[in-house]
Amino acid sequence: MTTFKDRKTDASAGTFTIAQVLEILAGGRLPVRFTAYDGSSAGPPDAPLGLDLLTPRGTHYLATGRGDLGLARAYIAGDLDLRGVHPGDPYELLKALSESLVFTRPPARLMVDIIRSIGIRQLRPIEPPPEEAEPRWRRVAGGLRHSKTRDADAIHHHYDVSNRFYEWVLGSSMTYTCACYPSGDASLDEAQENKYRLVFEKLRLRPGDRLLDVGCGWGGMVRYAARRGVRATGVTLSIEQTAWAQRAVAEDGLSDLAEVRFGDYRDVTETGFDAISSIGLLEHIGVRKYSSYFRFLQDRLRPGGLLLNHCITRPENQTEPATRGFIDRYVFPDGELTGSGRIISEAQDTGLEVLHEENLRQHYALTLRDWGANLVEHWDEAVAEVGLPTAKVWGLYMAGSRLGFERNGIQLHQVLMTKPHEGGAAGDLPLRPWWTP
Repeated sequence: MTTFKDRKTDASAGTFTIAQVLEILAGGRLPVRFTAYDGSSAGPPDAPLGLDLLTPRGTHYLATGRGDLGLARAYIAGDLDLRGVHPGDPYELLKALSESLVFTRPPARLMVDIIRSIGIRQLRPIEPPPEEAEPRWRRVAGGLRHSKTRDADAIHHHYDVSNRFYEWVLGSSMTYTCACYPSGDASLDEAQENKYRLVFEKLRLRPGDRLLDVGCGWGGMVRYAARRGVRATGVTLSIEQTAWAQRAVAEDGLSDLAEVRFGDYRDVTETGFDAISSIGLLEHIGVRKYSSYFRFLQDRLRPGGLLLNHCITRPENQTEPATRGFIDRYVFPDGELTGSGRIISEAQDTGLEVLHEENLRQHYALTLRDWGANLVEHWDEAVAEVGLPTAKVWGLYMAGSRLGFERNGIQLHQVLMTKPHEGGAAGDLPLRPWWTP
């Protein structure tokens, strides 16, 4: 591997090429080939993976974006190319970078030479790509964080991209949450069907029962339950999801049992539900809202009713819950993650009894693998539908998330709870888990 010390530099002048600057910051450990518009290069010449910095604007983005945000901006804007991977699934490149690339701050004197080489103008922030959401402090104009108005804007940013685009990425199940693979060779559709089966069984649903599915997406859980005789109501803040789900309910002949509404879950007035499913919604709620969220859902349940919460979590409970960088600006504005312990504590403190919880993080890594393969397969159609920058965002986001789940940087937990009967009676719940894993 080539290191900075192996290269000849104009040390007396204190100036470096762009590639030399990168080598210095990376401590000479570049796992991929890097080339820059000034003609410089670094890293193993025969490396199968690489980064090509094409424009001075790309240097602006890399120099001014914190963490992963600078690289994402340069890539999405077209100022940085990835070599050796498909843009729909850059997993292998991200994996190589995350395994070997560690940036360190050089000594002050050397830092002065780096700034001189780059140019002070390159350190002034410039307008980000139009696909980027505003920083959190500017979003206050749209309402307080996790108010109904601001939540609606955040959901629109991510979910109202294009139903056709989602059909290509998600497959026929149109399910945008972690699947549950019954075996390593199961297909994505089989795994999503198995996930709905698992939720259905955990909630002990029977024909004639009433189910509320909050954050119902394209209505997958609603339709699964209705096909088994359950009266199911779903609610989503996405206009595109609502239209697709309502059409699917009608086409499946389920209109007498299934309903999908456009609106905020907090607008549901009915009570006495036998079960509630919340699959992939808590990430958008906000940690400070957990108490009111669980209290609201508990009030919608009958005594002895069951609630299943399925959401992405952190592997611990101490990190600041707010997401930042690329994910916050391009994927989930205002999204917040915390550990499963915090979620369970909040649920218990509202009076819910926690019956069971499990971590499905490895299943989410497989889900993202299959979504990435779908995007690669339908790349040309996806780019024509949503544009190249948005398609790049999705490839980058899914590949990076896959790495996060594989390495236990993030997890996926299902927590099963019940609204206790008066006096704490357990009702007719079996003594041991009643579902098939």
